Amino acid sequence: MNCRDSTPNCGDSVCVLKPENPFDPTSSENNNQYAPALVDYFSMLTLDNTGSIGGLSSSSPFTFIFSCGYKENLRGLAGGVTGSAGLGRSKISIPVQASTIFHYPRYFALCLSGSRTRPGAAFIGTKGPYKFGRGIDLSKSLVYTPLLLNPVGKYSYPDLKKPSDEYFIGVSSIKVNGKVVALNRSLLAIDSGNGSGGTKLSTVVPFTQLATSIYKAVTEAFVKAAASSPFNLTAARPAQPFSVCYPARNVKTARDGPTVPAIELVMHRNDVVWKILGSNSMVRVAVKGGDDVWCLGFVDAGVKPRTSIFAGDPSIVIGGYQMEDNFLQFDLESMRLGFSSSVLSRGTNCASFKFAAKRG
Repeated sequence: MNCRDSTPNCGDSVCVLKPENPFDPTSSENNNQYAPALVDYFSMLTLDNTGSIGGLSSSSPFTFIFSCGYKENLRGLAGGVTGSAGLGRSKISIPVQASTIFHYPRYFALCLSGSRTRPGAAFIGTKGPYKFGRGIDLSKSLVYTPLLLNPVGKYSYPDLKKPSDEYFIGVSSIKVNGKVVALNRSLLAIDSGNGSGGTKLSTVVPFTQLATSIYKAVTEAFVKAAASSPFNLTAARPAQPFSVCYPARNVKTARDGPTVPAIELVMHRNDVVWKILGSNSMVRVAVKGGDDVWCLGFVDAGVKPRTSIFAGDPSIVIGGYQMEDNFLQFDLESMRLGFSSSVLSRGTNCASFKFAAKRG
């Protein structure tokens, strides 16, 4: 949501919001409907010092800010969904409001489930521990990289310099099967003039998007590595929206997914690496009239311009599929991201958190 000044028909004490649907931006762009900012109670399950559910915490009356949207704002959302929750940097996002209301530390964490039937978990206002299946505390699996501020927010004119509410990290290079991929490194940096370039995290995008030149370099390196020992894979016909696919019968699988070349996102230091294994890099696709295939779950986002009237697009957008069964902690106090890479290799998953409160 974007908070705007009160409309001419409202008093000075009224704030209006424009509800937005990030899955269908046209639902907001095609109408100028605003809604009053509303306030209500806010309740959250709390964790005890062992990382298990401890109880319920509720805010004082009329402290949580939200807004009601319109039917148009629900286009593109999953069945049964009645709204969306903002997790960005803005003052009215849920993590920021919860930290203000409950005086919690400015932390939140996500563990998106790779299961179609069991949910993952989100944690707000706690540094951990985060206990998942088999008693595994995923806070101990984290490595950290800085969260970067994009000085130009989406839809902002460059001269207004409204910073982005979204989360960016600094990928310095990409490796496939342990080898550095030759890239135009300038695309990996955020342009301070128009905000283009860089790497953004987004649960809105289902699969990681790469600017065309990066996509071409990464997929070529992947195909070459997959054809070599010990993988020995021969590509099959593409299955949209993916361009690199392999017959499922030829791909071996392990605990952490299909056995394929690892893709590594190297951060600000060479020893800080987000490793993407088969469970997050490969997508199973049923081909009509043919065999099932495993496809590389990255898509070509097109040529990314370095100049634009509005805020430019990132060169890399890490999508929701690549985040599944990865634990991500957003430390908004120190402005850093903690990430685990796949927790499947640690013998647990994001659907294994127990939400039942302790009986006492």
